[in-house]
Amino acid sequence: MANPTKIRDCMHRNPLTIRQDENLVKAISMILEYKLTGLTVTNGEGAVVGILSELDCIRAVLTAIYNDGDPEHKLVEDAMDGDVQTCTSETSIVEVAQAMVDTRQRRRPVVEGGKLVGQVSSNNVLWALMEHSRRKVLDQRGG
Repeated sequence: MANPTKIRDCMHRNPLTIRQDENLVKAISMILEYKLTGLTVTNGEGAVVGILSELDCIRAVLTAIYNDGDPEHKLVEDAMDGDVQTCTSETSIVEVAQAMVDTRQRRRPVVEGGKLVGQVSSNNVLWALMEHSRRKVLDQRGG
């Protein structure tokens, strides 16, 4: 792979998503089955409306337990973070990395023309930053 400097170089295309009106237990099942740290949440038209992290799920289940409730009756929109930060495939990896650090959000939906085209995780960004750093060192050494 060339020197990864843009999100398009490291993003997952066609990420798993869940609709905001889906049952939270379904989302948790997806997160566990696919070993994810979270899901991008969409509305009925497919637009990104939030992020649902493992911690959001834990918080929602604990709240249900503490309130003698049943997590089976919770919707994704009840637990998700609606303050979602997005990027485009042309956004620089360094810019996304800094935004992840600033907001403590570990994933970014990649949106083009209002449509979800991918997702980048902190793991993807960390890999790309290391590749960028290695390439920079090699270039400075003339290799």
